[in-house]
Amino acid sequence: MTQDKDLFRRAMASFATGVTLVTVDYEGSVKGMTANAFASVSLEPLLVLVCVDHKAETHAYLHTRKRFGINILSAEQRAVSVHYSNPDRESITMEPGREARFDRTAHGTPMLHGALAYLECRLQDTLDAGDHTIFIAEVEDLVVHAGEPLLYFRRNYHELGSEIA
Repeated sequence: MTQDKDLFRRAMASFATGVTLVTVDYEGSVKGMTANAFASVSLEPLLVLVCVDHKAETHAYLHTRKRFGINILSAEQRAVSVHYSNPDRESITMEPGREARFDRTAHGTPMLHGALAYLECRLQDTLDAGDHTIFIAEVEDLVVHAGEPLLYFRRNYHELGSEIA
């Protein structure tokens, strides 16, 4: 077996995922990042995890604030995903009409307009895993809306196809 990083990336890109926007309030401004390494962990209590690269700007904010949102993106939110996946996003603006708009929860956590679902999370634990940290959080509140998901497969965005019977 080979341990080639490029081959590993290609293998992982073969796993279709949904796309999320992790959001955190930091000194009154919205900080966030696109993430697809997200999963449910437990129903009792309600726990989720998200994996964040140590070099990501959002990494430090999650450790500092210990409260964040997970916004599950809809098919119409590709521009939001692209913007928040860019490490230079602070210096660029989104396309007119495609801006990310946020409400704030009672805790001040940014909640993205138009997301399929929103989970307000309180950090429970972290685990260093290679060049990433696994953030495990309890879901304290959630909102679910109708719509179709934004999908990511083989390094490209996709929309949901027809159901298989």
